[in-house]
Amino acid sequence: MAYVPGVTPGKWVRIWHERLPDVPLELLQVQPGEAAALLRERGADAGFVRLPVDRTELSAIPLYTELTVVVCPKDHVVAAADEVTVEDVADEIVLHPLDDTLDWDGPPGLPAFERPATTADAIELVAAGIGLLIVPQSLARLHHRKDLTYRTITGTPQSQVALSWPEEATTDLVEDFIGIVRGRTVNSSRGRRPDEKAAKAKDKGAKDAKSGRSAKPKAAQQRQQPKQGQKQGGGRRTGGAAPKSGRAGKPRRKP
Repeated sequence: MAYVPGVTPGKWVRIWHERLPDVPLELLQVQPGEAAALLRERGADAGFVRLPVDRTELSAIPLYTELTVVVCPKDHVVAAADEVTVEDVADEIVLHPLDDTLDWDGPPGLPAFERPATTADAIELVAAGIGLLIVPQSLARLHHRKDLTYRTITGTPQSQVALSWPEEATTDLVEDFIGIVRGRTVNSSRGRRPDEKAAKAKDKGAKDAKSGRSAKPKAAQQRQQPKQGQKQGGGRRTGGAAPKSGRAGKPRRKP
């Protein structure tokens, strides 16, 4: 299972281990620009990626959309506001790393002399007072520094995280993981594989046959059992109080 920086797949992996403890799941972190190629080349069965992806070869299920934030030094004027707009950074140098994950041609503000190679490199430049950086909130948290902070910024694209896999490689295990990320329970109609359900039903039937257990409902079995004191084939009751001895009626007086 591949995942790009900023995505935390831990909760889904934990559920996987609970439901399928005999099937190991290996996590592989990849850079955003490498994720799609890795999936196409079958380097991973599926992956958490940032949209957009090529839908002609890859299937994708959008999971959530992230807030976009601007990273700045703690003493920067931008840090004084709770939320800023693109107009607020129009006169600032805004760094544009080569691994930028936002779907735009370029950030607002003034361009730097050169583009940093990675988001991590851009964070170092922000700490050095070279400029600001606009990223999804998860990346700002991932690269947190004590001397930096971030604020929500409006008027910019937002990053969508999705589960993606090669369309021609939709295996049973991939379907199982799709069910997990969509929140299906283990007993839902699509929460586990059909062959697994059939195998369990077959095993239960085999155990019932081996133990000689009747397949009839319990209520039907109870109706077939004779009542206490009654012959199975019907007839008069044989139970109850014993017959009284002697003749019936008042005793005769002696002459």
